[in-house]
Amino acid sequence: MLLLFETPAGFALFKVLDEGKLSKVEDLWKDFSSSDSARKVVELKAFSKFENTSEALEAATLLIDSKPSKGLRKFLRAHCDGEKLAVADSKLGNIIKEKLKIECVHDNAVMELMRGVRNQLTELISGLAVQDLAPMSLGLSHSLSRYKLKFSADKVDTMIIQAIGLLDDLDKELNTYAMRVREWFGWHFPELAKIVQDNILYAKTVKLMGNRVNAAKLDFSEILPDDVETELKEAAMISMGTEVSDIDLINIKELCDQVLSLSEYRAQLYDYLKSRMNTIAPNLTALVGELVGARLIAHGGSLLNLAKQPGSTVQILGAEKALFRALKTKHATPKYGLIYHASLIGQAAPKLKGKISRSLAAKTALAIRCDALGDNQDNSMGLENRAKLEARLRNLEGRELGHFAGSAKGKPKIEVYDKDRKKGTGALITAAKTYNTAADSVPGQSTSNSAQHQEEAIPKKNAAVTAEEAPETGKDKKEKKKRKKKADDEETALPDGNANAQEEDKKDKKKKKKKKKADDEDTAVPEGNANAREEEEELGRKKKKKHSAKNVQVQDVIEDVEQAEKKKKKRKHTEEEESETPIKKDKKKKKKKSED
Repeated sequence: MLLLFETPAGFALFKVLDEGKLSKVEDLWKDFSSSDSARKVVELKAFSKFENTSEALEAATLLIDSKPSKGLRKFLRAHCDGEKLAVADSKLGNIIKEKLKIECVHDNAVMELMRGVRNQLTELISGLAVQDLAPMSLGLSHSLSRYKLKFSADKVDTMIIQAIGLLDDLDKELNTYAMRVREWFGWHFPELAKIVQDNILYAKTVKLMGNRVNAAKLDFSEILPDDVETELKEAAMISMGTEVSDIDLINIKELCDQVLSLSEYRAQLYDYLKSRMNTIAPNLTALVGELVGARLIAHGGSLLNLAKQPGSTVQILGAEKALFRALKTKHATPKYGLIYHASLIGQAAPKLKGKISRSLAAKTALAIRCDALGDNQDNSMGLENRAKLEARLRNLEGRELGHFAGSAKGKPKIEVYDKDRKKGTGALITAAKTYNTAADSVPGQSTSNSAQHQEEAIPKKNAAVTAEEAPETGKDKKEKKKRKKKADDEETALPDGNANAQEEDKKDKKKKKKKKKADDEDTAVPEGNANAREEEEELGRKKKKKHSAKNVQVQDVIEDVEQAEKKKKKRKHTEEEESETPIKKDKKKKKKKSED
């Protein structure tokens, strides 16, 4: 078995003489206590020396990433045919096994063996002294640290962090200087602040005009629109401001120069930041924009640190104070931090900002990882996710959408429920309803028929209930009294058997009157309308049947009530007769006594 060892001077291959000692890892350090005992365990087989510092730096940087250099591959091919290779890095061993087809070993015994070789390195490699090895290792470490600082992926975004910090500082300074110009020149021309709202245009106007007396003579067409220019000149003629000396105007103009120079530098810095963001984080820029993306990177420390954060952390990044305050007071946690200033969240309605910020944070986390760790340096993924988020926003707002990724293919068909239709068949359980022609109104029909038709529309049960349970009015009470009197007269005039016969005669008379009315209505219809007359006759028969059935029910109820009243009267009559009989007997006895 061979042992690969990396040194600042080059790569060394050692031959393991006694592999049985590797089984006893705890006692292996004793074999490397002296150079003689170490030579009994390992022996130098080959050594590949670095030609210069650049080659050593390249090999060291590749080994840090667990990759073999070209010189190392040639060296192993030449000396490792059919041998096992012990390596200090398992990832490096896997790559050597895949590309060079050399079996590699990495375990605790190999690491302990490496430790012993490092202790006796100068003794095992002839021609490599301690005084030579120390400066070589120091020089290699310095060059390696410079290389990492210059070309590390973690440090590429330091320019973005510095640029966004400077941009924020410039905005603050610009705002402060512009407000100072407005206050300072406002003593001389206070109306100008309302006429010109923009800070940059205000500074340009003040620099060009100077004293407000010069406004009428100057041309502001290159700076201001025509209507604003005329308003400015009119206001300058009637201004309420105080007079200003020339020295004050000179200082105000110098401050205006500072404002204009800062604004120009800010525009230049923004263009630089935009180009850097599009090259370093194109997908993040496509999703949230240059400024928000740069602030996220600056807040996270670096692009790689930001790539390690989940979507939930990206969502509230920048709102840490509000988050911990909410957790402490047990209130609702914030829904967004720096990501709130993205254009997608600005487009959403207030109710939907939380949902869109959550979706945007999830896609932003994916875009950051793609930019930090991916090989493709284009913004195709960011543009695709932005399109999906815009479609989701329209979907949440209730607008019609085409099909996009993740959506259902069409809407489900909703069938109308029909109780008469069987499941899975087109046939009906019951026959379809037909149009009832008998319910149509016929011209020339009398008002009595229409009234009867309205009465028929009332259900039978309701009619019976109304006859029995309707509340009694004053007319109803009078009619009941009349009926009682008639019943009393009939009882006194006729015997009980003739009373029933008389009621039947009344019923017959009522039926005859109804027939006469029907005949009169038939004669009122013109002779030409034979078909109409036949239809009316059929309708009349049907109505008579229904009406007669209803009348029978109502009459039965009335008869029951009358019979009950008759029974009560009979009882009273019998009680009165019983009370009267003893009085009559007493009178008869008195008459007999008087006759005697």
